[in-house]
Amino acid sequence: MTVYPQIRTSADLLKSTIRLEELIPFLHQQKAKSCAIVNTKLYGLLPFWFEMKRAGIHPVIGLTIQLEWTEEQSLPLVLYAKTNEGYQNLLKISSSIAIRTEQTIPLRWLLAYGKGIAFMIPALDLQGRWLQQTAEKTMLEIKNAYSNELYVGISRGSNEAPSERQAIEFAVKNGLPIVATHESLFMKEEDFFSYEVAKAIETGVKLNEAAKSNKEQSYVLTAEQWQGKFHDEPQWLIQMENLLMSCQVQLTTNDVYMPKFPLQEGDTAESILQQQVVAGLQRRLKMDSLPTRYLERINYELNVIQSMGYSDYFLIVADFMRFAREEQILTGPGRGSSASSLVAYALEITQVDPLQYDLLFERFLNPERITLPDIDIDFLDTRRHEVIQYVARKYGKQYVAQIITFGTLSAKAVARDVARMFNFESETLEMISKLIPNKPGITLQEAYSKSENLRTWIAAEPIRQKWFQTSLRLEGLPRNASTHAAGVVLSPIPLVDIVPIEDGHDGIYLTQWPMLEVEQTGLLKIDFLGLRNLTILEQIRKSIQFTHDIRLDFNQIPLNDQKTFELLQHGDTAGIFQLESEGMRNALREIKPTHFLDIVAVNALYRPGPMEFIPLYARRKHKKEQVMMPHPDLTPILEETHGVIIYQEQIMRIANVMAGFSFGQADLLRRAVSKKKRDVLEQQRASFVQGALEKGYTEQVAEEVYALIVRFADYGFPKSHAVAYSIISYHMAYLKANYPVNFYAALLTNATGNSEKLAQILMEAKARGIEILPPSINRSMRHFKVEAGKIRFSFSAIKGVPQPFLQKLLTAREERQKPFESIFDLAVTMTTANFTRKIIEPLIKAGALDEFGKDRATLLATIEGAQKQADFVRPGGDDLFEGALLAFGKPKYSETSPIPEKIKLQYEKEVLGFYLSDHPIVKVRKHFPEVTATVQTLSQLKDNTYVKMIGQVQEIRQLRTKRGELMAFVQLEDEYGAVSLTLFPKEYEKVVGKLQEDTLLYIEGFFEHRFNKSQIKIKDIIIK
Repeated sequence: MTVYPQIRTSADLLKSTIRLEELIPFLHQQKAKSCAIVNTKLYGLLPFWFEMKRAGIHPVIGLTIQLEWTEEQSLPLVLYAKTNEGYQNLLKISSSIAIRTEQTIPLRWLLAYGKGIAFMIPALDLQGRWLQQTAEKTMLEIKNAYSNELYVGISRGSNEAPSERQAIEFAVKNGLPIVATHESLFMKEEDFFSYEVAKAIETGVKLNEAAKSNKEQSYVLTAEQWQGKFHDEPQWLIQMENLLMSCQVQLTTNDVYMPKFPLQEGDTAESILQQQVVAGLQRRLKMDSLPTRYLERINYELNVIQSMGYSDYFLIVADFMRFAREEQILTGPGRGSSASSLVAYALEITQVDPLQYDLLFERFLNPERITLPDIDIDFLDTRRHEVIQYVARKYGKQYVAQIITFGTLSAKAVARDVARMFNFESETLEMISKLIPNKPGITLQEAYSKSENLRTWIAAEPIRQKWFQTSLRLEGLPRNASTHAAGVVLSPIPLVDIVPIEDGHDGIYLTQWPMLEVEQTGLLKIDFLGLRNLTILEQIRKSIQFTHDIRLDFNQIPLNDQKTFELLQHGDTAGIFQLESEGMRNALREIKPTHFLDIVAVNALYRPGPMEFIPLYARRKHKKEQVMMPHPDLTPILEETHGVIIYQEQIMRIANVMAGFSFGQADLLRRAVSKKKRDVLEQQRASFVQGALEKGYTEQVAEEVYALIVRFADYGFPKSHAVAYSIISYHMAYLKANYPVNFYAALLTNATGNSEKLAQILMEAKARGIEILPPSINRSMRHFKVEAGKIRFSFSAIKGVPQPFLQKLLTAREERQKPFESIFDLAVTMTTANFTRKIIEPLIKAGALDEFGKDRATLLATIEGAQKQADFVRPGGDDLFEGALLAFGKPKYSETSPIPEKIKLQYEKEVLGFYLSDHPIVKVRKHFPEVTATVQTLSQLKDNTYVKMIGQVQEIRQLRTKRGELMAFVQLEDEYGAVSLTLFPKEYEKVVGKLQEDTLLYIEGFFEHRFNKSQIKIKDIIIK
């Protein structure tokens, strides 16, 4: 039997290319008895452990470390956990190293954590650094502390190392046992090159610049190779086998580590939770005496929560939600199944009253299936970090961490990274990116099989073939670590006792294990999610407060606002959370919501699968089709959704009413049925039918209803989540309907950086009669702002104007307390360090200096003159500028011919990405009533729709067909964007020689969507 003492896996972030899915079959072939993982961090540990266990191979938990020795040098050491205490110490050692910038560990720390650990000195590594006389003192200190657990590891390459004799003498002299070892960094000999490329990607050093490696032999040995290498010293192999087999760690996954909420002496979490819930619900309902149904539900929920031991958890979440409210950090109304808890509503964790919407607590916590509660919270994304920092401060840095996530080498990433290491030109890198489609999840093999261009390009040169084979070998490997977007863990004991940690951001640690592995340990995870739409809501609220002097309380917004429902019925939902896709707009036009629950329903239905029931829901709602109930007893459950099963809660209620299932059993039924396993379906069917028979229903009715449940189990959406998220949708729709100017200003601010989106929102705002004021050097801000019922264009949307300049400009405006009167005034105030052509030119082209009363051409010509003026004058006193005018004479503008309208528009497009002044097409559109489409509406059309359009020629590309006839591709632009026209010879003949850039065209033709682009095959073309 063979053992593998030094396997580094691909989880070690490009330090190895060994994947578990390749390693385990190989170990089976070699009849491996044991295998040790020795990565430089404890990345990949749990998957390794459990996969080895499943494969019947004894797993050993190890760690490769660097021991602090001198200021410049460290000593390599391999550690193995022999006991569970040793495993816990490895967690601490790995954490200690990972939070130090040196990534080494001092000897005193190592010795403090050394119990239960075996130490192997890789004697020949780093040119035999351990064999130097100066390292002997370090070795003796480890030996004195852990005399029976120190080993000398000897590895052999293709030849015996020159220092092997010295290593043997070192071991004999110090009475240390020798073990055979071999570091494995890649699977097979031929994988060495791929490993070298992976290392190059990790270090950023290109292959032709990298130092020669000495790792050619670091592949995984066969059993025969092990025996061959150490045929003369078989006892070394035996001693290594004994060492690994003596490592007896047991990992369990059924522990739960529930953090504790800090309490006064004598208080219990249960009693405090009860007090807070009752007081909170009294506040919510505005009554001292709670209605019976609320009391019953509260008592039931509290009983379940307390019996499961989750009281502390609810107090913790309620506490940081209180902090968020006090700091005016907007939070979401709820997310997922937690919105079905009345306790969560009473504690102001959620804003959804579950009794009002018939939400079932068992969908969240099921006493018949013990699972950790999952309360996920949405925060406005710009302030989420403040809440996480509060939690870390309150519970202690060592008890709170964010969760790591690993990026992998996707097809496009690996292709570019490997190409960089091969020193390919930047043009080649760009071409590789274009040859691999942008499809999410595409593999290199898939790209290769689908793209003839890629295959041809690779076949042209041997170096490209080598590039492709190397990329294939590295594709999918973990590349880098980052912070999970939401997950935070809390622990009742220091985290390093449960999970390894490393340095994170903002003084908060990061777990070394990703989400699934952290959950396996039994740690409590809470998702702190940043939701951009909450940020937009908060921006609109602040804007309304500034312009209308009203502080909106989102929880007091009426859910029956007529304007809001009119907006929804028209599908006027651009910019509204979850409702802005064209398909969703059509669904809203079809359903014509008249009640908040219609929004909940459409949010739940608009998904692949249940989408087919939208027309049925609409017809029944508008009484165009009779509502057919599966059974009259189900009317109270299904009348809200017109007889259509939409929600998981409805399935649970049906099982409760018809088959007598408890809600806990009904939740198990829902989960089981959705998995569609035949044996489970049959078992649950029998239980359902039996329960229905006992309640007096016929077998036929029971079978029919169960069949309905099976059909809808896949479609069923958690109503709790649909209600909570529909509240955000409704709030945004309410603001759009009632405060449109503030709404669009916030939407524009959030679209800054995306010219296409900005242009689209601006056009929609103008169509609603909202005036867009041009950028102004004296009035614009970083963001779009509401000004006298209009929207003032923002500075940040002008390309090429840096943020530091804007900060100085806004500060200067505040200090001056008066507007800039001329370009010279601006230059003197900003000084020549900031007043440069590169910065000022985009402002002029965007129209931000128009208020100085000069044409943009004159302003552009005067920049140098203004700079000279600023050189002469140093701002300081109030009358300094006026004094300078007396001394040097009033500066003069360099008057020049007015800028042509066409150039003015081109400049606007250059610095804004679109025309802010009216596009020429806007001025003539009213003369073409026959037009049926614009570039904006094309995306909503089906292929082969016949369209009539007007636009300006932007670009013409003429070519000849195989027959030698002339045809052309033309870019046609209107105020919304551009579309490609295909003019075949017959149509092109009508306009050849007359077609020029900026020509106004009227066209007719067939629309189609090809290669992710809109195009029109022309049937008629007229030059206007």
